[in-house]
Amino acid sequence: MPNTTPLWLFDLDNTLHNASHAIFPAINANMNTFMERVLREQGLPADQEAVNAMRQRYWRLYGATLLGMVQHHQVRPEDFLRDAHDFADLFDMIRAERGLLNLLERLPGRKILLTNAPLRYSRDVVRHLGLHRHFDKHISIESMRVHGKLKPKPSRQMLQQLLARERVPAHRCILVEDTVVNLKSAKELGLRTAWITQYLVGNPHFSAAGVRRMQTMHPSYVDVKVRSVRELTNHLRCLVGA
Repeated sequence: MPNTTPLWLFDLDNTLHNASHAIFPAINANMNTFMERVLREQGLPADQEAVNAMRQRYWRLYGATLLGMVQHHQVRPEDFLRDAHDFADLFDMIRAERGLLNLLERLPGRKILLTNAPLRYSRDVVRHLGLHRHFDKHISIESMRVHGKLKPKPSRQMLQQLLARERVPAHRCILVEDTVVNLKSAKELGLRTAWITQYLVGNPHFSAAGVRRMQTMHPSYVDVKVRSVRELTNHLRCLVGA
């Protein structure tokens, strides 16, 4: 019998903390260093303009730069993830709102952390925020595999597999995210969707004009658009029928 208890799927970066402040810029710089080395070894253009363009293109095409590097340049995922998330002072880079602990306690149902970040990094961030005890499971990008292949968000196959494994009908599952393409694929499967927008400003993936445009839009596949996860409790009727 399917479980009717609400299941919350929480993204991590720019949802539960402000990754745009320092972490995303550092990740992009680390990615560029890794990609430049790979491209030079393969005899491809490796100037900063070419590397930046490729990183952005793979992110738009696949939802994760990692997948483009694996598919087109045969890199090992663990090597890319290790180098991209290599920080000397991670805890000093984390910025987050207060009150997140109380927020998670007030949301009815189970919670799973579902992040396209690697396990070691995401585990360290969640523990630093003091939220790890409130997540029943921690699903990082290494675990997002379908038939042995990496399928991170926005993969519908991965989400379908997750729902089947958890025995939760799609309409009882809520994805909380800052990335609209991930919300779109979730909505196509019947999940409820909540879009977190406060950390769009400063996100290196988007131009200032792009951020302004997103701040004014409310796509049909977004059930709830809020600045902060702290506002989710104001929308429980829409998200879980409470």
